[in-house]
Amino acid sequence: MSQAQFTYPSLVILALAKAIEGNKELQIWLQENGYPELFMLAHAIRLQDPARQWLMKNGHPQLLAMVAAAEGNEKAQKWLKQYDLLVMYHIAMAVEHEKESWYWLRQNSSPELIMLAKSIQIIKDQIEENHN
Repeated sequence: MSQAQFTYPSLVILALAKAIEGNKELQIWLQENGYPELFMLAHAIRLQDPARQWLMKNGHPQLLAMVAAAEGNEKAQKWLKQYDLLVMYHIAMAVEHEKESWYWLRQNSSPELIMLAKSIQIIKDQIEENHN
């Protein structure tokens, strides 16, 4: 994946969205088909520290920053913008219920990235609800 973009084939992004939602078969498929970073991303979103550490150690700080930004981490939000990772920034901000970012995604990304943002938002909202 290029540092500047979230560029995966559409079907891989859709598989990631379903893996994030908890589909174990698609989680395993990502891991076994050359997307270990997306497998780890699905687990990092669910607050699993080993997955977060793996992303940093294996050269995917942008994915970890997207997760942190989606959790309201302003430093991570600024970092994504600073490095022009606008798709990841707007996915994270859409997860945070920012209407402007949903609009930006509709104008500047693909339907599968919008689905990905929605899947992450559903899980993040569930996690927050369980903590409250």
